[in-house]
Amino acid sequence: MSGIVGQNTLDGSGLIKALEGGGAWNFIKKISGSGTSTVSFVNGTSDVVLDSTYKTYVFTFKNIHSSGDDVNFEVDFSTDTGSNYDVTMTSTHWYPYHGEGGGGGALHYHTSFDLAQSTGVQTLCTELGDQNDENASGYMYLFDPSNTTFVKHFISVIQGTTHHDYCKNQAVAGYCNTTSAVDAVQFSVNSGNMDLGDICLYGIST
Repeated sequence: MSGIVGQNTLDGSGLIKALEGGGAWNFIKKISGSGTSTVSFVNGTSDVVLDSTYKTYVFTFKNIHSSGDDVNFEVDFSTDTGSNYDVTMTSTHWYPYHGEGGGGGALHYHTSFDLAQSTGVQTLCTELGDQNDENASGYMYLFDPSNTTFVKHFISVIQGTTHHDYCKNQAVAGYCNTTSAVDAVQFSVNSGNMDLGDICLYGIST
């Protein structure tokens, strides 16, 4: 592993510093989503570390771009090194949005994409398009995934531009309702492929 980012680099307000416990970011793995519908980070595979080495892990998303219109970017979790992505989740999904033409600004709670003790995928970002100004970037925190006493919480924030020219800042928070260690995370699109975009995994030292 290589590459360490200082604790004060990303958020002068202290929000991210508080989430990470004041530690440094340790780069683990980058996977480029190009011509694939899924990107998987599996502990112990292809130099991926997703175990008790760190209490907090962060995934960053850079310019996630879909091959088609009206596509959702999603996440799912596994407790058996990726053999099954079927962990039960409960979550919330909300976003402020605003149109490029200046209309439609509001704050919306998206009941269609929250989960209530469901084994389905969790939608992180909705309505991506295939134009060059219709992509998404952001991050997702996963807390203490190897803990075998408590459930596993996650928080995601993604800024995206939709296929119908709206700016959305989409926030998702929830938990994997399992006391088994989460040892694999899979990101996907619900239609077609990702034709561009990088997903990076970091572990936070404390």
